[in-house]
Amino acid sequence: MIKMEYYLVVSTILMFVGIYGFVTRRNLLAMLISVELILNSVDINFVVFNRFLFPGQLEGFFFSLFAIGVSAAETAVAIAIIINIYRNIRNIEVKNLREMKW
Repeated sequence: MIKMEYYLVVSTILMFVGIYGFVTRRNLLAMLISVELILNSVDINFVVFNRFLFPGQLEGFFFSLFAIGVSAAETAVAIAIIINIYRNIRNIEVKNLREMKW
C-alpha cells in the first residue's frame, strides 16, 4: 500500500506548479490551465484524507466529484469569456485587457 505522504507530495508539487504557472504566464488559457492544476491538487487531497482518515466513508470522494463538476462549469464559463475577449480584441494576453477596462 502506498503511504499517505507520497500522495501529499504529488499534490503539493501539482499545487506549486499551478501557482507558478498562474503567476508567470500572461496568456489567459495558460492561466486557466494553472487554476485547473490547483483544483486537481485539492481534489487529490480530499480523496487521500478521506481514504486514510475515514476509510469506511465516502464524503471525500463525493466532495471531490462535486468539486470536479464545479471546476468543469467554471472552465466552460472561463472559455466562453476568453472567446468573447478574443473576438473583441483579437488577443488573449492579460496586458491587453486594459483596453476593455474603459
